[in-house]
Amino acid sequence: MTIMRHPTRAGVRDAAAKVAAVLPPTPIYHREINGVEIVFKAECLQPIGAFKVRGAWHRLTALSDEARQRGVVAFSSGNHAQGIAWAAKRLGISATVVMPADAPAAKRESTLALGAELVPYDRATESRETIAARLAEARGATLVPSFDDPWVIEGQGSAGVEAAAQMAAAGLGAPRHVVVPCGGGGLAAGLALALPEARVTVVEPEGWDDMRRSLEASWIEPVGDAPPPTACDALQAMRVSPLTFDVLARRDATGVAVSEAEVRAAQRWAAAQLRLVVEPGGAVALAAVLAGRVAVEPGMLVILSGGNVDMADYARVLAGEGA
Repeated sequence: MTIMRHPTRAGVRDAAAKVAAVLPPTPIYHREINGVEIVFKAECLQPIGAFKVRGAWHRLTALSDEARQRGVVAFSSGNHAQGIAWAAKRLGISATVVMPADAPAAKRESTLALGAELVPYDRATESRETIAARLAEARGATLVPSFDDPWVIEGQGSAGVEAAAQMAAAGLGAPRHVVVPCGGGGLAAGLALALPEARVTVVEPEGWDDMRRSLEASWIEPVGDAPPPTACDALQAMRVSPLTFDVLARRDATGVAVSEAEVRAAQRWAAAQLRLVVEPGGAVALAAVLAGRVAVEPGMLVILSGGNVDMADYARVLAGEGA
């Protein structure tokens, strides 16, 4: 897909206003870790259980009337799918989502319940990007990637505008360091645009830390062949996009990776200390802080990006299995 523009801070502000008109702010929590008060933004409490509704709403509301009539096609392991389906239903737009056949059942069922058409694929042998592009071309629909799109990036950045206002209202000061889960980098890039004075640290699962390696190398590094299995299904982008990489590289963002055990420990901590259900991919930023991979400091904002869990898997995590 040809991108005709780049995401901007002005676009993030526009997206924040549009999101605020249809969705209440997700809450912030603050707790002490190692004697330092840390702020958590609970995007897991969005109506679709993840931040992805922000980018989906900003993107779909930017479509012309003619484009809306032709519908949209997206590809996603579940959270972007639900965001697109939610926005499309509200706007009266038909939506088709290319989703892995092994995506969590809860995400598949929620996307279907919102009225979207699902096209399954094998993530080990097929390209979701190719399938979605062919569908969009055949139908004359608009292709809406999960992160490689300026409107989507700006929409995700609305979480930063919202968090900064909430922290100021609570007397917590401005965000100085944002720690954020990263798959393709849409949320991280949006936050970097929204909060230009804050340092940004992206967090990925071990073996899927291509943004970290890309930022260190100063060019895009793909995940590579045969990456390890991970419970973080929302963060399995095989290659970050030039749009997200460019924003983060210009901001001198850094990255860290966390283990599967550290992710499970973070999920348990969120349940016990915040009373929040957080999915594996949504818990990686918290995992990095709890494991000491990112040093805590005043003004730290940690994003809990999603809460769409498989209940059986989540029960095993809470029980300490595999710890």
